[in-house]
Amino acid sequence: MSIIGWIVLGLLAGIIAKALMPGRDPGGFILTILIGISGALLGGWLGKVIFDVDSIDGFFELSTWIAAIVGSLILLGLYRLVASRRHS
Repeated sequence: MSIIGWIVLGLLAGIIAKALMPGRDPGGFILTILIGISGALLGGWLGKVIFDVDSIDGFFELSTWIAAIVGSLILLGLYRLVASRRHS
C-alpha cells in the first residue's frame, strides 16, 4: 500500500475508533489521524505476531480494516489513559 493509502486508512480508522469510543480528548483532527495511522501499523504488526497472518493485505481487505481499527482503539485508549493522568 502506498503512503497515501496508509494516510487515508489511518484517517478513517481513527474516525471509526473515535466513534466507537466517544468522549472528550485533548486532541484535534490531526491527532486523530496520527493515532489512526499508528493504530493501523500497530494492528498489522499485532496480527502478524499473535495470529501469524498477513493482516495488511490490501486497502479493500476486511482484515486490513479490522487490524487498523483495533490498533487505533488500543492507541486511543492508551492515549486517554496517559492524558487523563497528566491532567489530574
